[in-house]
Amino acid sequence: MNNCGISRWDSPDKINAALKALTEESIWEVDDDYYENTILKYYDEKCTNSKAIYEEAKEYIPGGVQHNLAFNKPFPVAFRKAEGAYLYDEDGNKYLDFLQAGGPTILGSNYPAIRNAVIELLNECGPVTGLLHKSELLLAKEIHKHMPGVEMFRMLGSGTESVMASLRIARIATGNKRIIKEGGDYHGWSDQMVYGTKIPGSRGLLESHGIPRRLYSLTDEVRPNDLNMLESMLKLNKFRGGTAAVIIEPCGPESGTRPVSKEYNKGVRYLCDKYGALLIFDEVVTGFRTSIGGAQGYFDVTPDLTIFGKIVAGGYPGAGGVGGKKEYAGLMAAGVASGKHRAYVGGTLAAAPISALAGYTCIKEIERNNACEIAGKAGDKLTDGINSLIQQYRLPFVAYNQGSICHLECTGAMSFDFSSFSILKSAVGLLRNKEMMYERKDSMERMGAAYMANGLVTLAGSRLYTSMATTDEVIDDALNRFEEVFKHVVPTDKGLL
Repeated sequence: MNNCGISRWDSPDKINAALKALTEESIWEVDDDYYENTILKYYDEKCTNSKAIYEEAKEYIPGGVQHNLAFNKPFPVAFRKAEGAYLYDEDGNKYLDFLQAGGPTILGSNYPAIRNAVIELLNECGPVTGLLHKSELLLAKEIHKHMPGVEMFRMLGSGTESVMASLRIARIATGNKRIIKEGGDYHGWSDQMVYGTKIPGSRGLLESHGIPRRLYSLTDEVRPNDLNMLESMLKLNKFRGGTAAVIIEPCGPESGTRPVSKEYNKGVRYLCDKYGALLIFDEVVTGFRTSIGGAQGYFDVTPDLTIFGKIVAGGYPGAGGVGGKKEYAGLMAAGVASGKHRAYVGGTLAAAPISALAGYTCIKEIERNNACEIAGKAGDKLTDGINSLIQQYRLPFVAYNQGSICHLECTGAMSFDFSSFSILKSAVGLLRNKEMMYERKDSMERMGAAYMANGLVTLAGSRLYTSMATTDEVIDDALNRFEEVFKHVVPTDKGLL
């Protein structure tokens, strides 16, 4: 496939075995002397403006920061400039950017062609009109060009909204009630989907505060990469309202943090057809990153509905959308209420010209530059280099990648699985391990702080995104910085039951 970002697909069994071994060891992390006298010293001496901004922000913003990707150990660094593969903070410190805004900037941050198109649009009509704009059509046609299964596309404000819309569509289309998701998947923060988030089998026990239990009554959770469990749930649901949809992240939960077999998605497609459920791919991260045709192009599986976000707005706000076959996507209402049997979705700023044009321009530039393949090769090189360092320093860490989505697990904080048909069994497993899991999470953040102090911006110290701007020079620089951290890693007596 042209413009494909994945050159290899590692065995999930091998990766999961390595992750299991990691969680059975005590925690390995940077030693106390290095952390206290080098890492924390960096923040205290080199990030004074960031600290001042954060301290004042705590008075006006819950937690002192608005974004759930803003790393905050020991405090969040405030950034003022993004350019290509680099970020610059309020104190003038320069960093290698492996967060890439959480994934949307596969061309590199603040890409000139997108910025120039947006500036021209702003000068002509401003960011939003609330009415039809040509850019909406351009984006929808461009998505369909690369993902033929997306016959119609409706742009919304976020991935969370798009998931909500897709579930409503699925229930109308099938007449069924229940939704099955993979444990560990992240499908936004709507009430129904904050269930089994991050840790399979955690159900509504981990991060579901403020959500009445009855709102989960039609949400089911199955073990990732387990077609037998999925079919058993589909069979069970035939007697309790039917399954409207199975929603999955096609590369595995949390952007492949729990990898699946290469044939898994075809197995899910088969089972959905067999039991009359719609298949929903959440391609918020994988869309136009794993390949120009998304994960559905890479796996050669056509879902009934596709969730979009991130790249679909080219790194600009208002990044969300749902698309699919006309018979399903056409069930969404649009414009003035028609009174027909439709899924009501909307948003005053949905499909704002600034977002739609940025997304269209971004996808055109991805195609023109072969960005998925370039970013994917960078991900391969970065991961291979990290694995060499892991072996050199004899660390138990696990590194692997799906193209430009790279994973570096130092503690295995998210590698537990309590999947079960028994609520009691899941709850007991989670509660028994909860303290140790949080200890591992704290250690993961400690490692993330060490990376940041060495000029490496990651997603919470465990995930990295490469982009077209991640050159060999950037990777070599990054590996030298990772080595500086790994030199100070030692085993501890923490992290065991």
